[in-house]
Amino acid sequence: MSFNIGLSGLRAATSDLNITGNNIANAGTVGFKQSRAEFADLYAASVQGTGSNQQGAGVQLSNVSQLFNQGNINYTQNALDLAINGNGFFQTSNNGEISYTRAGYFGTDREGFMVNNFGHRLQGYATDANGNLQNGVITDLRIESASQSPQATSTLTQGFNLNSTNTVPVTTPFNPADPTTYNSATSTNIYDTQGNAHVMTQYFVKTGPNAWQMNVLIDGRNPADPTSTVPYSMGMGFTASGQLNIASLASGNYDGAGGPDFTVDPATGRFTLDGWTPAIADSSVPPVWSANGATANAAGIQVDIRNSTQFASAFAVNSVSQDGYTTGQLAGLEIDDTGVIFARYTNGQSRVQGQVILANFANTQGLTPVGKTGWAQSFQSGEPVIGTPRSGTLGALQAGALEDSNVEVSEQLVNMIVAQRNYQANAKTIETESAITQTIINLR
Repeated sequence: MSFNIGLSGLRAATSDLNITGNNIANAGTVGFKQSRAEFADLYAASVQGTGSNQQGAGVQLSNVSQLFNQGNINYTQNALDLAINGNGFFQTSNNGEISYTRAGYFGTDREGFMVNNFGHRLQGYATDANGNLQNGVITDLRIESASQSPQATSTLTQGFNLNSTNTVPVTTPFNPADPTTYNSATSTNIYDTQGNAHVMTQYFVKTGPNAWQMNVLIDGRNPADPTSTVPYSMGMGFTASGQLNIASLASGNYDGAGGPDFTVDPATGRFTLDGWTPAIADSSVPPVWSANGATANAAGIQVDIRNSTQFASAFAVNSVSQDGYTTGQLAGLEIDDTGVIFARYTNGQSRVQGQVILANFANTQGLTPVGKTGWAQSFQSGEPVIGTPRSGTLGALQAGALEDSNVEVSEQLVNMIVAQRNYQANAKTIETESAITQTIINLR
């Protein structure tokens, strides 16, 4: 019996050494979680059960448990490196085989899919054609590296102040080349369907008390007729308190196609610039203007100036925004702490490309290690609880960083010394039992 007891001790010490050695070997492995050996004593049992004075029969390895405590966050400055600060695992797919990992080495493959260093695809929520996240539909995350298509301007929102102390210009008629024929002006870039930028200039001419006329040229030309410099025009009025009088908005001229310059919505005060023909100038002197082959937004450009005022202060544009842009190349990626992936383009636009998901389990100890710093679901772990970072009990994401192994090397070296001493002690037990047996054999 003593031989078996000593032998069980040797086996236990060997297992302890193996587990400790594996921990030390992976001290530099990103996302690695250390393990520990858990032992239990053995007692021989009979049909009648064990007695109160039963001698022990040795030791057994009852379990190898994994310790999922947080590792240190190490910053790498690589935008697609990801670390989880808190609970959860990345979910990856290898041709449909799902595994879970804390190692956040991610990049893109030749097809644009986000993959780890073994080529397993990162899972998350994708976006539709309009950039809206499809929550609840888990798929392989993909980064669209193609150029962003241009968008023609469809809305323009402005807020400006016209100086109420201005007087009616004495020089007439209006001439954009003569500043004495208007009181103030401002310019804004707008875009056609091919992403070409055009300068829309608004000239404001005071026509009487609380009354103004706004003249509009695009690239210095009539919006509907590039051969003409006659502007679109609109009358505007203000109340005694300096607020825009929506009922006063009225188109004053007619474009080259015979339609009104602006279509006014009296209910909202917004108006639409109709009939714009995007133009381009040739290299002759003076230049000859003609259509550039692109078109304006099919529904025209809806302009909103309802926040404009007329106060006794200098002309100023308080706010301006428009929704058009030219084509853009992918300039960079950003991932926030909730896992949302933002793509930035050279045209100043940004677009959501997807959102990383995390998985958690009721019993993380029950996960099955499958190598490559990954785990697989098991019966003991239970079903994964899927969510986005920072939702529920799931941790936050840190982009540009990796989670170090949670192995404390000094602690493991102490464990190795203890395991070595245990091995030596059990070997001494066997040696002593051998000596006793030899003594018996030598009796004459």
